[in-house]
Amino acid sequence: MDDEFDPTLFTPPTRTAPAQLYLISPQDVGGVFPDRLKAALEGGSVGAFQLRVKDVPDHDLARLAEPLQRICADADVAFIVNDSIALAKRLGADGVHLGQRDGDIREARAELGPDAQIGKTCHDSRHFAMEAGEAGADYVAFGAFYPTTTKPSDYRPDPAMLSWWSSLFEIPCVAIGGITPDNARPLVAAGADFLAVCQAVWGAGDPGKAVADFADVLAG
Repeated sequence: MDDEFDPTLFTPPTRTAPAQLYLISPQDVGGVFPDRLKAALEGGSVGAFQLRVKDVPDHDLARLAEPLQRICADADVAFIVNDSIALAKRLGADGVHLGQRDGDIREARAELGPDAQIGKTCHDSRHFAMEAGEAGADYVAFGAFYPTTTKPSDYRPDPAMLSWWSSLFEIPCVAIGGITPDNARPLVAAGADFLAVCQAVWGAGDPGKAVADFADVLAG
């Protein structure tokens, strides 16, 4: 983490709307997954869905993405592509999420246009987050807050990072990493606008119920 700071100096603003879920896809988005995605979105509380599938050629991934993108559009949920500006442009996706080594925000804006939603992974770094904001990011993502098998990470920001960001900046922040209904409350209380979740939803037999299980926590 950046130089230590006093978390008591930063109080998140009063929440005017519930936090939302930001669903991260599993690796396998074929087969019955479109039906599971539709069920999850029917559970409410989902603001965005990120297509995060590794080691699949763009041509094949574009084919797999088509029904998922349509389901998101029907549910008024943003369809975000992980890492690839080129694939996001090819699909006409709502936006792209970039890791620290996965592309430049200004390049993404030039390629995808002014209305694209561009997010940036900032780990536990205030410096990375401020750089992303200055470059024109539409949201910043901090984490992993808890141990996760989806994308293992040695970064462990304190929830105070969310309070710091939301007390000073209007750009939304996303909390990511091992989040479940049982451990999410401190993140929402600290100021997270979105909770990025994967296994907590797709590891459940009923993804719609899994999403609904977050409702009370998201309300703050």
